[in-house]
Amino acid sequence: MEHSESLYPKLKSFIDSLNTSQISEQRKQELLPLIESIQDNRTYNKPLELVFICTHNSRRSVLAQVWAQTLSYYFKQPYIHCYSGGTEATSVYPMIIKVLAECGLKIAVNGKYSNSNFSISYAANVPSIAVFSKRFDDAQNPSQEFLAIMTCSHADQNCPFVAGAIKRFTLTYEDPKIYDETTKEKENYNIRNYQIATEMKFIFSKINI
Repeated sequence: MEHSESLYPKLKSFIDSLNTSQISEQRKQELLPLIESIQDNRTYNKPLELVFICTHNSRRSVLAQVWAQTLSYYFKQPYIHCYSGGTEATSVYPMIIKVLAECGLKIAVNGKYSNSNFSISYAANVPSIAVFSKRFDDAQNPSQEFLAIMTCSHADQNCPFVAGAIKRFTLTYEDPKIYDETTKEKENYNIRNYQIATEMKFIFSKINI
């Protein structure tokens, strides 16, 4: 079931266009453990918190947090609450904000600091997503009984144990940072954004509410 009535129209069109059949069978198998864990938790009829983790909390983990929260709403799963963090705090890379805004998300900047705090909204009259670079154990994130999802290989290798997590998952993505300040930067950020959004759509479409 979809909960798309109050999504911003441009955002809804983008989500509707995401083609999950493009995901390979091998990749679907890699997504399955996370799907099963979310579904298992649902049987207890209680809220579930997901924390997406990469090294700098500036690119991939931010995309995963935003799309997981948005897609869980799209599929009427209000018990899902999504967060992100890094093994160190830096700042959210500007191109991440740009590609998200172009998908129809509404974004407000709170403060003009080196590590700005962004409020990202996907629907009217729904709390916005708070996004800023931070460590995964920051006070803004849950400290226990959450699912930890590692979105980059560096964090996966260097953070083998996440205190407080019920389970830890590896769901890595290629870093678009390698294209920063090149002619292919925007193209590759769009590719990574589309991939993560599509995979989050697949994941949450498989959860029985």
